[in-house]
Amino acid sequence: MRSLRTLITATGLLFLAAGAAADPVVAPGYRLETVSKPGAAFSGLSRDGETLLVTDLASGRLQRREANGELVAFGPAFPHGLDVIGDPTGPYRVVRVGDALVVAQGWTPVDAGEGPLDHALVAIGDDGNTRVISSDFWNPFDFAVVNGTYYVIDSARNSVERMQADGRKQTLMTFRRLKQETTALQQLSPTEFTDESYEVDAVPTGIALRDGRIHVALFGGFPFLDGAGKVVSAPETGGAASPRVDIEGLNAPVAIAFETDGGMLVLEHGRYEQKEGFLKGSGRLLKLDKTTGTRQTVLEGLTRPVAVLVWDERRLVVSELAGNLHFLTRESRP
Repeated sequence: MRSLRTLITATGLLFLAAGAAADPVVAPGYRLETVSKPGAAFSGLSRDGETLLVTDLASGRLQRREANGELVAFGPAFPHGLDVIGDPTGPYRVVRVGDALVVAQGWTPVDAGEGPLDHALVAIGDDGNTRVISSDFWNPFDFAVVNGTYYVIDSARNSVERMQADGRKQTLMTFRRLKQETTALQQLSPTEFTDESYEVDAVPTGIALRDGRIHVALFGGFPFLDGAGKVVSAPETGGAASPRVDIEGLNAPVAIAFETDGGMLVLEHGRYEQKEGFLKGSGRLLKLDKTTGTRQTVLEGLTRPVAVLVWDERRLVVSELAGNLHFLTRESRP
């Protein structure tokens, strides 16, 4: 995987016929509010005190949600536009780290020369000045920070990189290609896939750290088969052992988060069909119990969701590239 296009679709922005998918539906016990901003392409989500921070790939700006609910752009305009395959690139994620905001910046736009902020982690100080922590990435799609150490997903390298604040970096793990059985592939094309098996890139996407382990969503490469996605985990300290498979049978998982009660949230990007691409309304947010294997669908009917944020013990936020923010609130029990 070498660009956000392979995270989203191999054929561009595709929709089913009008009326083929309903609006998002939330599980019983939750209340849903959706905020839309026409023309935006929302990606990363994070909490900065009482402020929601959002990255917008369409403008290359960071957005701050004010107390009145209005989204206001701030800070520098990061490089943004289309990559060589025609997909949006720009600031994928933003996280508060001490006295700075750290941004994971994507690929160089096709109509621009490579600049110092491309494919990099960039720190923005409270004074507005920017500093490149490291640009030694190919496609830093997501990251987490623990005690000043960065754990960065490099989707294009199929790796997790551990980096110190001074830019020193080491590869913590590299994911092998995933084997797909021909029986499943022939459902897509009986003539194209004729060998006994077919290998695709693992395509790591979301990352979350919990209980001393790094949890990583493996999206899987084209042709994005139903159930081919996984969540794997490994110790923060690394080691020679292969990552442990925690959850299988996922449809293109793109983000992971943990609720305050320890429940794992996995955001599925959706189901893929060769003629339509990723199907409108096929994305969903799942809550998974790794011990029992039970899965609850918290929110479904999403189109191209990208990130999920646990705001507190009752509230969640989900972003979509179509410029939507979904706010979920667990209703209080009597």
